[in-house]
Amino acid sequence: MPTVKTVTLGCKVNQYETELFRQGLARLGYREAADGEPADLCVVNTCTVTAHSDAKSRKAIRHLARHNPRAEIIVMGCYATRAAEEVTGLPGVVEVVTDKRQLPELLGRLGLLDVPNGISTFGRRHRAYVKVQDGCRMRCSYCIIPTVRPVLVSRPVGDVLDEIRRLADHGHREIVLTGIHLGHYGVDLDGPRVDLATLVRRIVEQPGQLRARISSLEAAEVTPELLAVMADHDQRVCPHLHLSMQSGSDAVLRRMQRRWPVGRFLQQCHEVRRSLDRPALTTDVIVGFPGETDADFAATCRVVEEVGFSKIHIFRFSPRQGTPAADMPGQIPERTKLARAAELAEIGGRLRLDYFRGLAGRPLQVLVEAMSDDRPGALLGTSERYAPVVLAGGKELLGQLVSTTAGPVLGGRIQATGPVHLADGSAHVAAGSTRVSDGSVQQPGACS
Repeated sequence: MPTVKTVTLGCKVNQYETELFRQGLARLGYREAADGEPADLCVVNTCTVTAHSDAKSRKAIRHLARHNPRAEIIVMGCYATRAAEEVTGLPGVVEVVTDKRQLPELLGRLGLLDVPNGISTFGRRHRAYVKVQDGCRMRCSYCIIPTVRPVLVSRPVGDVLDEIRRLADHGHREIVLTGIHLGHYGVDLDGPRVDLATLVRRIVEQPGQLRARISSLEAAEVTPELLAVMADHDQRVCPHLHLSMQSGSDAVLRRMQRRWPVGRFLQQCHEVRRSLDRPALTTDVIVGFPGETDADFAATCRVVEEVGFSKIHIFRFSPRQGTPAADMPGQIPERTKLARAAELAEIGGRLRLDYFRGLAGRPLQVLVEAMSDDRPGALLGTSERYAPVVLAGGKELLGQLVSTTAGPVLGGRIQATGPVHLADGSAHVAAGSTRVSDGSVQQPGACS
């Protein structure tokens, strides 16, 4: 069998697209090369969100060429789209895919007649990403992505549902809906109006043990209809929204060419909290954007405190050639960016701990994902509110949705207390126990 190695850089959409291509290659008879085994084909899915991303993509290609000297290398992704000629000149590269819509055609040229319209598994992960949308037209002044993914494309609802059913049949219990601009889902589809709320409602109507998580959205795109679906199906849709803020200063947001002011963002966050039970709100913030004053940064800190985010992804502004922000006056010294990022990280860490502690005594629905490396008899998972959880149990719970109770927070993780139930109600495993083949339960001790 021919062998293949894949390398993926960047976002969830890239990870999904690599998996889609990998499963097409599997139909052609390719198998994944073992560690240290040279591959016949290498696939690199690149990112171009920053200059550093470009450099990492080039490094990955050169590394594969050096360690797989007879391999043909196919390069796709946003860096390949933005700099196809540059990528073509890298060692070992035989094909550059400049548009992900070309992937079915490429698989066809490789000999695959039955090109998949979606994935059936997501590697070894228990959480599966499902790409439902592509393209962005927002033109934020710091972002290159609308240049390389400008075409809005939404997948038909039926195709998404078919894919989710296949993933559920293969044991995936959490589906993460993802896209380049997820809030624009449906705007390009013909026929009756379909939006993200419509899609989520159709997903939660599917049978089986499954929950859906919504990835990054603009706050203004969280519609009353979407909140109603989330509230009505709180066991099927995770009460977690990642709302991209970027800055808490209206002056900075205007230079970023963001569409909505701080007041609108706060209004939406408060509406989410009124509509859902203790939702987790996470966000992205850029510090050190050109012209950001101490007062602008202080405004960002105040907004972060007011919202009470459970996690903040902090990015120090990096000039991206080809974007308006790269040539703006008032570029901020790196030492100032570092100091502001550190201050915001301290606030974010405190808010995260406060949020986790506020869940104590509340029920948790946990996707069990791994055995603990340092605690025998302990499992690691992620709750519906995107909190990492430690709970007791054996490997038979891996990949399962279970219900338990939130306890104290240690080492940044919620420690589950009380009994652990399988989400379908078909079995019960007491805290600290392990179910064995004869149906009995062993009790090695509680998970503290």
